[in-house]
Amino acid sequence: MSQNGYSLGRDVTLTIILPDGSSLGLGKVTGFDSKQDTTDQKIKGIDGITDHLRFYEGWSGSFEMERRGPEVDAYFAKLEANFHAGADEPPATLQQTIVEPNGQVSQYRYERVLLKYDDAGKWGGDKSVHQKITFVASRRLKQA
Repeated sequence: MSQNGYSLGRDVTLTIILPDGSSLGLGKVTGFDSKQDTTDQKIKGIDGITDHLRFYEGWSGSFEMERRGPEVDAYFAKLEANFHAGADEPPATLQQTIVEPNGQVSQYRYERVLLKYDDAGKWGGDKSVHQKITFVASRRLKQA
């Protein structure tokens, strides 16, 4: 629910859909960020005027979470085992649902998502285990 017309972190729901149609449980998500990846090209004509081109190269971002079970560890262990067995790694899909400040719902689907386990966590007495996953995606499509 937004506050005073501002979106808050609690306004977003994230679901990672694996190639087999199941979802990857992320534990307690504490942060999410994403950005559009682009490359720009400048073309300077002999007339002295510079034109600009932009090439869209997908999206990237990260999840931060507190570990609440073995799902993420098991997923990446399976990917690693598959790699060493010569198996292909099919991409995942990321679904982002946002409750907007006006009450409407926006949905975006990130396609051909590749996940990377950047931080499996630091284990210590009387502390939660913080983990981080980064991702790249071929594109993001507006669903609703």
